[in-house]
Amino acid sequence: MPKMKSRRRALKSYKVTASGKIKRRKAFRSHILTSKTSKRKRHLRKATLVSETEAYKVKRFLLV
Repeated sequence: MPKMKSRRRALKSYKVTASGKIKRRKAFRSHILTSKTSKRKRHLRKATLVSETEAYKVKRFLLV
């Protein structure tokens, strides 16, 4: 059986932390930023962790 291929887009979108949690970038920060407040954009700048239920699916994409 051939080896499993990871989802290449998922590898670029997510990072695995040392403790095994999945980090992701927040949405709504790519365009049409003039209508968003500075506070909102500042909060969107930070990365966040994927929820435990979603982390299971993402780990399967990443083959972790």
